[in-house]
Amino acid sequence: MWRAWCGAAALVVATLLPGPAAAQVQATAEYLERMDTDGDGRVSLEEYLAWMGYAFERMDRNGDGVLSADELPGGRGQPLTLAAHRARLTDRFNRQDANRDGFLDARELAAPPQ
Repeated sequence: MWRAWCGAAALVVATLLPGPAAAQVQATAEYLERMDTDGDGRVSLEEYLAWMGYAFERMDRNGDGVLSADELPGGRGQPLTLAAHRARLTDRFNRQDANRDGFLDARELAAPPQ
């Protein structure tokens, strides 16, 4: 189910982003550059949540912090709260953080999901 949700979320993200941000990222360095808003060469949990969470915010048309069925891809599915979405993203971040330093570097971003 997680993989299916991630695939659906990726599709939604790709369709929601305007202009250059919608361009497909071709290399890990591009992900790092776009996600690393403070320019320190690594991605913090907050940067990761901001990058990965923007689709939720765009999909939440009524701004109630819950993606209801009519706001989900395909117009169906179980409601998803912002808190649950962020918890899933945090779990994924923590699994990708192989050296457990609280940041993702280019190597960790390029690694297959754990």
